[in-house]
Amino acid sequence: MNRLPPASAGLSTAEAAERLAAGLGNGYHPPVSRALVDILRANLLTLFNLIVGGAFTLLLVLGYWQDAMFGVFVIANVTIGIVQEVRAKRTLDRLTVLTAPGARVLRDGSVRTVPVTDVVLDDILVLGAGDELVADAVVLETTGLGIDESLLTGEAEAVNAEPGRELLSGSFVIGGQGLARVTRVGADSYANRVASDLRSYTLVHSELRRGLARVIRWISWILLPVALLVFNGQLQALGGWQHAFSTGTWREGALLTVAGIVSMVPQGLVFMTSVALAVGALTLTRRRVLVQELPAVEVLARVDALCFDKTGTLTDGSIVLREVSPIEERPGWAAVLAWFGEQAGANATARALRERFTGAPEEAPERTVGFSSSFRWSAASFAAGPAAGAWVLGAPDTLLPPGSPVRGRAEISAVAGRRTLVLTHRARPLTADEDAGGPPPDGLSPVALLEFQEHLRPDAADTVAYFHAEGVRLWVLSGDHPATVAAIAREAGIADGDGYDATRLPEDPAELDAVLETHSVFGRVRPDQKNLMIQALRARGRVVAMTGDGINDAPALKHADLGIAMGSGAAITRAAADVILLDGQFAELPLVVAEGRRVIANVERLAKLFLTKTVYAVAFAVLFGSLLWPYPFLPRQLSAVDGLTIGLPALVLALLPDTSRYREGFLARAARFCIPSGLVVAATVAVVVLVLRASGRDAEVPSAAVITLTLVGLWVLAILSRPLDLPRLLVVIAGYLGLGILFAVPLVTDFFAIALPSPGSLVVALGAAAAGTLTLELIHRLTKPPRPAG
Repeated sequence: MNRLPPASAGLSTAEAAERLAAGLGNGYHPPVSRALVDILRANLLTLFNLIVGGAFTLLLVLGYWQDAMFGVFVIANVTIGIVQEVRAKRTLDRLTVLTAPGARVLRDGSVRTVPVTDVVLDDILVLGAGDELVADAVVLETTGLGIDESLLTGEAEAVNAEPGRELLSGSFVIGGQGLARVTRVGADSYANRVASDLRSYTLVHSELRRGLARVIRWISWILLPVALLVFNGQLQALGGWQHAFSTGTWREGALLTVAGIVSMVPQGLVFMTSVALAVGALTLTRRRVLVQELPAVEVLARVDALCFDKTGTLTDGSIVLREVSPIEERPGWAAVLAWFGEQAGANATARALRERFTGAPEEAPERTVGFSSSFRWSAASFAAGPAAGAWVLGAPDTLLPPGSPVRGRAEISAVAGRRTLVLTHRARPLTADEDAGGPPPDGLSPVALLEFQEHLRPDAADTVAYFHAEGVRLWVLSGDHPATVAAIAREAGIADGDGYDATRLPEDPAELDAVLETHSVFGRVRPDQKNLMIQALRARGRVVAMTGDGINDAPALKHADLGIAMGSGAAITRAAADVILLDGQFAELPLVVAEGRRVIANVERLAKLFLTKTVYAVAFAVLFGSLLWPYPFLPRQLSAVDGLTIGLPALVLALLPDTSRYREGFLARAARFCIPSGLVVAATVAVVVLVLRASGRDAEVPSAAVITLTLVGLWVLAILSRPLDLPRLLVVIAGYLGLGILFAVPLVTDFFAIALPSPGSLVVALGAAAAGTLTLELIHRLTKPPRPAG
């Protein structure tokens, strides 16, 4: 490798080509996320799909296509799972940080613009205002080079890049110019290391998804033994295995076995859950809130800890001039402030002067000094006119001596979280030695004290009050000075003293827990500390949402239970987030949480409905298989009952409003309701089958069982639909009307192979249904937990 070139010349074309060929270029080929074949394998090759899919295929082969309707749900569930994971894969594969179309480098002693991928190790970057750092580099030469690292560090103040300072890829030049030697490229650069860390495949931490997956796993393991039990029972009821296979009646046994095992599977639950989440996501999209993964809607309802940066959430990122305090009247001082605000390279603080000061001096200054964060002042010198003399604008502690009353006032304002500048003047113009920066000119007199503050969003206080009322704990994690962060937080309604300086954060987990418990506002927080704080909160059992817009926020968003990005934030942050506030409005979060609560409350209601069916279906299979009785339902008949008591009502119940606060333990609550309810339903139908078989009316068992199961199932629906407002009442009434249509329309009765039973059998069915309904109501009233507030 050739030796390093002097900054004035840069690399030669041959040296750059040599480095590029040696793999030292800035090309980045990130590791791919989860492979498509792995996604397909995980969603297709499961025990559940093998058994249920095999039953579906068997019915088609045997010609019972009318009884294979459940296959639609199997296909839908698999499709939904694959689509969700493929969408997540595409999002991960799109992760990017660097957006610059090209970079200016020194090659052969002249400035050239090359593609980002052609930048190589040891290249000399030529930097100017607006340039993005496309690789990590070290500053060689500088003239007032100002760097905005806020997306990387969270620090709102620009930094002055002196020679020797390391610059990280992903930061921007906001003023001045300079040269920097590239030290890390490609996968080794900071920006691409962040992107690689975020490409790991993780799904949203969804309690619903975990709970449903657990139920499906349990069902999958019992499906095969129960299927064998039912199949044996059906063949024995048909005269034994030998007789069944010799006469071909095993086909009927197989059909009834499929009815038994398929009814155990909550086929529509995953589908309806996805529908409810998708509708919630669509509703949020209309509010300019983009949900990148459907289960994120559910997590919204469970959030009890919200972490966010100050900038972009409590504030809109702009600087406002709060107060101007004239100290000594000098001609032209207002015009000079207008001049400082109008400069093309003005930073955010100087630009805030434009709203109040206009009309800069007509005469151009003879000398100027650009602002630098190292010497913390800027200046302009006018030779003539009302503004004649030297004007210096900068930090009070830099321009004023200790003990100055004006400096004391500035220090009080700083404690209150305000940023202060002082405008000073002297009659003598700047000299050639003084316009090079460094120590400020001497002989300055204060003219005006200026107080600035980040602009608080007008809706920030209301949003904070909402979360406080809803029991959501708030933490402000900012890279700015703790006093500044605390002042903004107090104005928004988050009281926490002067803020906690994160440079003092303990590494011991127990001590970190104690700090998080007693403090809510943190300043000087590094990106890695945000991650540690998020993990500490999650380890304490909290469901943590993290909002952010900068690259520095992306890892924390990735590792929170729910990552929420601002639409105006960095591309990598948006890609790593689960939810994006497209308009960047912090005030949308209460609506987002409310929508999440509506969805999860309705999904929990649906889950109890579907899982009650699973309980009584398992009981049916075990009972009739053990007693060697013919299974009382055909698959199509169970599909009809499911449609009236579960499927069609679920389409409505999934979309109804509900503002109840979410409580942990969804699966435990579902079990407490579903197990006793399902056993009551199973016992009720079993009584009907027993009575009709004992009286020799076996042929009427399927129709009577359909009536009984539908009536008792509709009462389960009525219980879960409470409070019965008009929409829910109409859903229940529609189920009863549907049962009448099922037995009144010849075409329907023929398709489902049912008929209205004899008066005696009908009385048995209705009597048993009444007893089952009463038992369900008593159990519900005795076991119903008190409804939580909110």
